[in-house]
Formats: sequence, structure tokens, C-alpha cells
Amino acid sequence: MGFSALQIILVFVWVFIVAIDQFDFLESLYQPIVSGAVIGAILGDLPTGLVVGGTYQLMTIGNMPVGGAQPPNAVIGGVMATVFAISSHLDTTAAVGLAVPFALIGQYMVTLLFTAMSPMMSAADKMAEKGDTKGIVRLNYLAMALLGLLFAVVCTLGMLGGSAMGTTLSNLAAKYAWIMAGLGAAGGMMRFVGFATLLRIMLSNEFWGIYFAGFALATIIGYIPELSGSALLLIAFVGIAIALYDYQTRVAIKQAAGSGFAANGGDDEDGI
Repeated sequence: MGFSALQIILVFVWVFIVAIDQFDFLESLYQPIVSGAVIGAILGDLPTGLVVGGTYQLMTIGNMPVGGAQPPNAVIGGVMATVFAISSHLDTTAAVGLAVPFALIGQYMVTLLFTAMSPMMSAADKMAEKGDTKGIVRLNYLAMALLGLLFAVVCTLGMLGGSAMGTTLSNLAAKYAWIMAGLGAAGGMMRFVGFATLLRIMLSNEFWGIYFAGFALATIIGYIPELSGSALLLIAFVGIAIALYDYQTRVAIKQAAGSGFAANGGDDEDGI
């Protein structure tokens, strides 16, 4: 599949914006589920963009920078996974697997840029001492522009390369099915790795029961043909119901404790 000049320009502009959004705007435009849909719409295949973006979102849901350590970049990875899936007609999981090296390139670029900008902080301190607000603004704009430009160039080059390699990748998928099967398996595992990372950070002992109950419920509903399509939505409603009940119970306990009801032993007017 070839790309028009307009599509290439729109992808360049979008990646430039979301690269900055990841660290400065923080409007969640950079999230793969959003970015994948936009890239899919630009390339004329919105459904594939939504599916690939959602899959990549599951993969990166637990990724977060810790101090100066950066995870594989979700912006570049999500964009390139969508481009590969649409341009080369690859399976979603295989496209995600192919995009991982690009996500690593993004990780290295962010680390390199942050390292290069570190000495500039002393310059910013001197500007602050002098009250040079315009200088500080220019410094921030420079960092954002460099970040957006690096990401946009990498994705555009990858997009053009992916377009040129489209036929090759398609032939490779047909001739060496075992390679694509391996990429598909690796891409399929990524979403579970993302959830595992998230659970390792968030899960405490009191939530294990809810976790196993949700897993069992998902398995049961998934095996009912009439409900399997809406299983995720149904489980979300069950989770919301449990969360609301737990919240209301805790609020009621705090209110009772604050009013002295519990301290006074309750009200025995009804004979209890």
C-alpha cells in the first residue's frame, strides 16, 4: 500500500503533536488507543487503527517512567504498529511485534534528549535569577520542538520504509508463516506483560479476591456465545457496582464514627 503526500504530512504533524503531548500537554492524545484511531483514519482504515491501538494500549498499560528510566515509547510503537497493520495487511499481534524495535528507538531518543537537556537546567536557573521569563519559555519550546521533530522524523521514515517493504512483508508472511506466528505470539504476550506490570505496582493483598473473581467471571462470560461480545462491558459494570458499594460502605462507617454512633454503642430504641 502506498501513501499519498497528504497522508505522510498528516502523520508527521500528528506524531509531532502527540510526542509533545506525552510530556507537556498531557491530554492523553499520545495514548495508543487514541493515536491508533487517528492514524487509522488518516490512512483510510479506522477499524484497524482502533483494534491495533487498543491492543497496543493493553501492552503499555503498566509502562511508566521511573525517575530518568524510560519504558519503550508508546507513541512511536503505537503509530508504527498501526502503519504496519494497514500498509502490509498484517495480523494485529504480528504488527505489534514488528513495532517493538521502533518503540525501543523512541525510548533511546527520549533518554538521549533528556540527557542533552540536563545541562540546560543551570542556564534556566540563571534566567530565573535574572527574571528572564522569555528565555525560560524559549528553552522549553526548544525542548518540545526537538522532541516532536525527532519522533515525527522516525515515524515518517518508518512509514515510508514500511510502505516500501509492504510487498516484502506480505510475501514473508506467506512464505515463512512460522516467523509471523512467532511475532504474533510475542505481540499477543505483550498485553499480558503490560497488565502484569500494572498489577505489580497497584495490587495489594486485599484485592486478590476481587482479582480472581473477575478472572473467573471473565472466563465464564467468555464461553457464553450470546454474551462473549459484550463480556468486557459486563465485567466493567460489575466492577463499578463493587467499587460503589465499597465506597458507600466506607463513607457510612466514617460518618457513623464521626457522629459518635459507634462510640455510644448504637441506638437501642427498637429493642436491639
